[in-house]
Amino acid sequence: MKDTTKEQAVIFGALADPTRLRLLKLLCHQHEPDALCVNVLVGLLGVSQPAISQHLRVLKSVGLVKGERRGYHVHYSVDPEALKHYQGLVSEVLSVGEQEQEEPCKGCDGSSVGSRKNMAGLHEGA
Repeated sequence: MKDTTKEQAVIFGALADPTRLRLLKLLCHQHEPDALCVNVLVGLLGVSQPAISQHLRVLKSVGLVKGERRGYHVHYSVDPEALKHYQGLVSEVLSVGEQEQEEPCKGCDGSSVGSRKNMAGLHEGA
């Protein structure tokens, strides 16, 4: 199985900013012909033009957003293929009980760290 941890960290980093997340959500509700330019995004999000441009740059760098020049303006939309790819990566992280089992952690005495014996020993000194 391919280790996707670094790629997952990149996407979570790109989505970690609340404004960037709002921006992506807004673009996800647009269809490609209805892509939005920076000036419209500024009005919708109430954030400065330089801030929107920086957030778009981050989203473009991970491939989630693409820009298309239309006259003097660049219009932005979500790349559906990239979105689908990243949805899979995020769901890998958030899925419970479906990942491969790892070896249980062993304490110094060779027993599992989470064993009742170790847990009881932790509480004896309390």
